Amino acid sequence: MSARAPFFFLVLALIVVGLSTIYYRHVEIGVPLTPGEQITVWQVEAEISFTGNNGAVNAQLNLPRDANFELMEEFTASPAYGVHVDRDNSSAKVTWSKRHVKGRQTLYYQATYKEARSEPKPAKPMPVSNFEPWEEPYQSSAQTLLNDVFQKSADTGLLVRQLESMLDSEDQTVAMLLSRHTKTDVFLHLLEMAAVPSRRVGGLVLEDGRRNQSLVPLVQAYFNERWHLFDLQSNSLSPGHPVLIWLQDSPALLDVVGGNNSKIVFSISSETKSALQEANASFADNESFHFGLYNLPIAEQNLFKGILLLPIGALVVVFLRVIVGIKCSGTFMPILIATSFIQTELLNGVVGFLLIVSTGLVIRSYLSHLNLLLVSRISAVVILVIGIIVLFTIIAFRLGLTEALTVTFFPMIIMAWTIERMSILWEEEGGKEVLVQGFGSLIVAVIAYLMMDNALIRHWAFNFLGVHALIMAAVLLMGQYTGYRLLELRRFKPMTDHF
Repeated sequence: MSARAPFFFLVLALIVVGLSTIYYRHVEIGVPLTPGEQITVWQVEAEISFTGNNGAVNAQLNLPRDANFELMEEFTASPAYGVHVDRDNSSAKVTWSKRHVKGRQTLYYQATYKEARSEPKPAKPMPVSNFEPWEEPYQSSAQTLLNDVFQKSADTGLLVRQLESMLDSEDQTVAMLLSRHTKTDVFLHLLEMAAVPSRRVGGLVLEDGRRNQSLVPLVQAYFNERWHLFDLQSNSLSPGHPVLIWLQDSPALLDVVGGNNSKIVFSISSETKSALQEANASFADNESFHFGLYNLPIAEQNLFKGILLLPIGALVVVFLRVIVGIKCSGTFMPILIATSFIQTELLNGVVGFLLIVSTGLVIRSYLSHLNLLLVSRISAVVILVIGIIVLFTIIAFRLGLTEALTVTFFPMIIMAWTIERMSILWEEEGGKEVLVQGFGSLIVAVIAYLMMDNALIRHWAFNFLGVHALIMAAVLLMGQYTGYRLLELRRFKPMTDHF
């Protein structure tokens, strides 16, 4: 095995772990990829009323099992009733029961839904079977109509849509069929004759602020590897209003034993919520949530929101120094300066940085003539930086420049070391090298600030911790780079003048 094989295996492992974590957080938990993403949450209330017959009552409501929606929460309002919610792979229902019921009764079921993050892939339905023909002459008329539409369609999808549009025409054959059957019944019968998998469903059109709504009779037809909805009677379907399939393959929506005059109506409301908050709320019952950052107190969460930006700054520094070749004063000093810019804003931070460093260098040049020991000299520079910041803050306050008061966020120890390193560099290499490294540090700090202050990057750094595994992989790969820096390529420019 090559000596570099373990290294590349480590990098590959970091990439796999990072991408897997990001995929799990987004697809399985529902954490949005962009900050501020909103989702629409639908609250549906079913109001059930009936009259008790002075005996035991058992009321059963079939619940929706629509894969296009996710159930967030549900509850019932049914005083003095026993309530049981039963869900399995084939059905979902809620049952109310009471030993003695007399007079008018009202029960409530309320559920909150959100649309599924991705469209589920439906299982392929069973072939159409148990087809029962109509009596004559309606069966022959239906066959004639189907044969005519079949000749005008090239595939199943076009056949179904041709049948839908044909039922709205003034054709005499259609008129005869509709004189005996409803449009929905005719449409389903024709689909069964054409061997197109179909079923009758009851859908609730989700529209904010609606009351006293009923289920709309709809038809689902399967073609092109998905189920398609068709409304043959009420024309209630609209692109802006999703439909919750409530009743499907069930004998009845509501079954009341021990009561009569039963009735059910629906009320609908919607609200917009943060997709991130809803994802965390739905995941709160999971055991692994208790080991996540969102389980920490708010103060600690805010602290980590800043700490987790440091790898972003480290990636910028490594790229600009190793690949681009920008010279800096100090290895990771630009990262700390960039974090200060986040507090001070960019313009105030740059001006404050230049004022503090330039003033500190002037005074530090005097200290070099005192022949102090290193520890004493550094300590004096720290005190000097504190004094400069205090002085500039007081002057800014007296002049009414409140924006300049934020210079207190600069890391004083780092600023002292920066002044010390630049002063030594001035003595050893000259003022030109000080300007090169000083402005190089400032450029790197500004670029790191722009990356760290980006809303999308901040969102990813805190909500997708797998990003840091990808950053680690990138840093390790750049650590193996031994080629020319981009800024060094200008040395070869004279060679191009000969071509």
